[in-house]
Amino acid sequence: MTEPQEDHLLDVAPGQPHSNILSETLAYVIGLALALILTGVSFWVASTGVLWGPGVAVGLVVLAIAQMGVHLVFFLHITSGPDNTNNVLALAFGVLIVFLVMVGTIWIMSHMNANMMPGPEMTNLQMQH
Repeated sequence: MTEPQEDHLLDVAPGQPHSNILSETLAYVIGLALALILTGVSFWVASTGVLWGPGVAVGLVVLAIAQMGVHLVFFLHITSGPDNTNNVLALAFGVLIVFLVMVGTIWIMSHMNANMMPGPEMTNLQMQH
């Protein structure tokens, strides 16, 4: 008689509020296991020659996105429910700010490289001496 009740207590989607400590602990353990597996696979992909050389970066990006998804759902409890709208908007704003900082930094560095490098006439003068 207690088995159906235990099954009902463990039947909670990741990121949703839990009614008891057992289901919450189980969700964290599942998240930890998934995060450890993804981390191990990332190290394995980077250190072996199983993937084609240029495909290693793509494989690591895919594993990194999966890792972010596991952390968002299992540890930060970000879901698509109506009560998480503020959390999702705050996350989207944070991603936007990080994206703008990264793009701005790359843009500034590329313009500095183009504008601050000595021209060909200066390099020719240095080689003539």
